[in-house]
Amino acid sequence: MAAVSPRNPTEPRGKKLSLQEMNSGIISLLSNTAFEDPWSSFFMDVLSPLSFIKVSYVRMQGLLLLVFAKYQHLPYIQILYTKSTPTGLFGYWGNKGGVNICLKLYGYYISIINCHLPPHLSNNDQRLDHFDRILEMQNFERCDIPNILDHDLILWFGDMNFRIEDFGLHFVRESIKNRCYSVLWEKDQLSIAKRYDPLLREFQEGPLLFPPTYKFDRHSNNYDTSEKKRKPAWTDRILWRLKRQSQAGPFTPKLPPPHFCLSLRSYVSHMMYSISDHKPVTGTFDLELKPLVSAPMVTLMSEDLWTMENDMLISYSTTPGFPCSSWDWIGLYKVGLRHINDYVSYAWVGDNQVSFSNNLNQVYIDIKDVPETKDQFLLCYYSNNLNSVVGISKPFQIPLRCFLREDPLGEAQPRI
Repeated sequence: MAAVSPRNPTEPRGKKLSLQEMNSGIISLLSNTAFEDPWSSFFMDVLSPLSFIKVSYVRMQGLLLLVFAKYQHLPYIQILYTKSTPTGLFGYWGNKGGVNICLKLYGYYISIINCHLPPHLSNNDQRLDHFDRILEMQNFERCDIPNILDHDLILWFGDMNFRIEDFGLHFVRESIKNRCYSVLWEKDQLSIAKRYDPLLREFQEGPLLFPPTYKFDRHSNNYDTSEKKRKPAWTDRILWRLKRQSQAGPFTPKLPPPHFCLSLRSYVSHMMYSISDHKPVTGTFDLELKPLVSAPMVTLMSEDLWTMENDMLISYSTTPGFPCSSWDWIGLYKVGLRHINDYVSYAWVGDNQVSFSNNLNQVYIDIKDVPETKDQFLLCYYSNNLNSVVGISKPFQIPLRCFLREDPLGEAQPRI
């Protein structure tokens, strides 16, 4: 399952990708700890040629949540925390539950949740209980991060496992065959719950204009033909909730137009994919916002680059109050990087500093590891205190005459 968002008129684009029921055996978990998981690698291969970079991810057994963004927006995305909430086996097992990535986007708080709720028609109360439990557990013990219900946007998607009540299997299948989806909406458990649950009602969803996405025979478009013959249902859902706006009373002035607005462009399933007993669902959104942060914390000046022997001199400036650290580092990347660890060379800001004056800093970066190429490069400043990229340069080329052929020296490399 995947949810794709957001986009605004100035083209800040991002992608949120979520998967459930992945291979979650012990060997798989151990190998994914040591190596890049195959789904991350696959999506990076597909999205990096489109200028998307993997910003963050969180995994809990079979649940995986990935966040990608176009590289020019990295200085305006701050990952605040990632969190896992297991609800299986009384909260001790992560085969069910939710994973969350909380971030600030241009100064706005956004929480992204991928969940897998309990299955079966009779477990609706348990699903609703797990929904509430996951939401309650997403708050973070930091005074500068508001309660999740005060975040500007919550995107919530996953295998929610809500089913269709009352109607029999034959009636449901005939309604699907005749595209009479509106008849089935009335008995959809999530739609019913939203009628009486005030908090759940605050979550919006697009119209279900596509066939129920569960349960299919694998490698086919046929609903379950096994002995169980499970009744089709819209188990895979994408919801969102915007922060409550204060209501203008009869004696209060009219409220200004919102500076943060999300609108749904498409909400569809993809019947051509058949490797699972679910059909994937995607949502595409337009996000219009007035940035609360309009300048990066660090400005890297690629136009002032110059080289001396094997070293490139980099100039940069910081905003007042920037929480610099001796563990901050600047990476040199080829345009088309997949992840922040894809640098070809780097410099520790504390160790490689040359000079500073009037808020203008200079550090050197070793380019012995950089191959002679006409490729374009860019620089990223990574803040250890903020766990995020806070500055990025414009793309540039390194003149070929700057390269010297020497064997690189091995040393410890920065990681996030």
